[in-house]
Amino acid sequence: MTTQTEVQEKYGAIARSVTTSSAQACCDPAMRCCDPITSNLYADGQTSVLPENAVLASLGCGNPTALIDLQPGETVLDLGSGGGIDVLLSAARVGPTGFAFGLDMTDDMLALARKNQAEAGATNVAFLKGEIENIPLPDSSVDVIISNCVINLSADKDRVLAEAFRVLRPGGRFAVSDVVTRGEVPAEVRSSMLLWVGCIAGALDETDYTRRLTQSGFTGVNIEPTRTYNIEDARHFLTEAGIDVDTIAPQVEGKFHSAFIRATKPATPCCGPDCCA
Repeated sequence: MTTQTEVQEKYGAIARSVTTSSAQACCDPAMRCCDPITSNLYADGQTSVLPENAVLASLGCGNPTALIDLQPGETVLDLGSGGGIDVLLSAARVGPTGFAFGLDMTDDMLALARKNQAEAGATNVAFLKGEIENIPLPDSSVDVIISNCVINLSADKDRVLAEAFRVLRPGGRFAVSDVVTRGEVPAEVRSSMLLWVGCIAGALDETDYTRRLTQSGFTGVNIEPTRTYNIEDARHFLTEAGIDVDTIAPQVEGKFHSAFIRATKPATPCCGPDCCA
């Protein structure tokens, strides 16, 4: 079974759980809204105007809409849009002359997102089915790319970043929330599919993330850690994967972070010796 299939199955189950559970059921085993990675990311004033199910299905590690100053008339693309919370928030900020796309590969999440869109009355929104490694949009078609704890789930992050660079217009901005690491992480954590789906094992080291963005053509790369997770934060996921938490604790303590990651596609093509193949 591929990593992509594992991710689809996990997040499809979450979408179905949202549509059949109440807010009081957030600790349903399929849900993750009670864990420290996904909790307390949005201000009450932001989420109070959204459909409840869009909020319940928010499974990110940050608030990418707080990363960037969106302008009326801009086009935004959310990679791995899930239940649509960040798409709907972005659509409100770019206004009726702007547009917000959400991209997701999971049918159940897309159905949930479109239901949330209808409930919110958002007309400047479209949810697309597809993979973040193969974005179904033309070259230079969006102004801003956001994402919320999704790029770390991909097994081909270089392809994701290359696709993000392709669809951004010159001068376009990349502003995502993601999980990153600082320092070496034990192989048994990296190899766990369950932890990969849970946003931990697929995380890049922050220096590696910077290098990959730069190699993809981005400039002005900045990584700003926003939360540091201790071993107790990860205890549930590690135990679920059959890992002895107390034994591995000294090797993972303080190495996992949520971060804001920003970069820009150059406004003009670079053809110097350092940036053209």
